[in-house]
Amino acid sequence: MDTINTTNSQLVKSFNNADLYFSNDHNSVLIVKSTQNYIPENQFREIFNYVTDTVLLKNKVKKLVFDKRSLSVFNQPSMEWYYTQWKKKASSLGLKVHRKILPNDDLFNKSVKIGREGITAKYPDAAFNNLDIQYRDSLEEAISS
Repeated sequence: MDTINTTNSQLVKSFNNADLYFSNDHNSVLIVKSTQNYIPENQFREIFNYVTDTVLLKNKVKKLVFDKRSLSVFNQPSMEWYYTQWKKKASSLGLKVHRKILPNDDLFNKSVKIGREGITAKYPDAAFNNLDIQYRDSLEEAISS
């Protein structure tokens, strides 16, 4: 199940740069799949605020899978907001397990690693440090782990 299709998922909402799905195999798994090579910060916040303000309030989501494979560029301010503010709010709503799928792009992945290390150093006591955050190579692995 490395691609999302209507047999194994249900579309929740479509945005300009990402789609949200529930996994039919695991009802408590929400998948955020990027659909473009870049998500501007305002749209990134819109997508993830929708997750906390609508999806998490109405559903018992236990795991979020963020499939970033279409991305070739990421926005560091978006990443910092996502880790320090959004994950704190999501955690308060019961979401403690996060899986990420990165693109097959060494430079992008190195940039993400450096960005996350910087955020961790800057915010050593932030809520995200207590969450189960792991990287996986496929959608199937991310959902099942």
